[in-house]
Amino acid sequence: MRVYLPTTLPALAELLRTAEIGPAPVRAFAVTPALRESYASGDQEELEYVAMIHAARASMRMLALDPLAPRRRVVLAVDVPDREVEHDGGFDEPTSVEIVVPVRLTNVVSGHVDDKLAVKDVTEAVTALAAADDGDEDARFVVDGAEGHELLWYATQELPYLTQ
Repeated sequence: MRVYLPTTLPALAELLRTAEIGPAPVRAFAVTPALRESYASGDQEELEYVAMIHAARASMRMLALDPLAPRRRVVLAVDVPDREVEHDGGFDEPTSVEIVVPVRLTNVVSGHVDDKLAVKDVTEAVTALAAADDGDEDARFVVDGAEGHELLWYATQELPYLTQ
């Protein structure tokens, strides 16, 4: 199963150092039965994009917890056996899953990271997240602005260059 793991550049550096993200369970996002049911149409690629967008939002929340992390959202695409993934988010969180074992670096198939041009917007969005969660429309506009930036695709062999 392809899952999307939200992270940050410092956490990516740690993954590259230790070759593992854990301990389990590890929160991630994926195409689940609940997500399929919530979309009347949409092929696998479109549904995976929805799961990645949810992971990118979670990455932004991780940035809010780490004031020293560079303000770039990071999502890792990871392939894990279906038996290692549990979905309990139901329709409230249709993409939310837990990986019940530590994630190994060898399971990472690609990285998706904000371009440096997005840093200003992501920085503003991280600051606005709490207000957006409380219903502030102006703050939601700021968060949506950051989410308007597409994440860039990186092959696994390119990931170490992002953390230097």
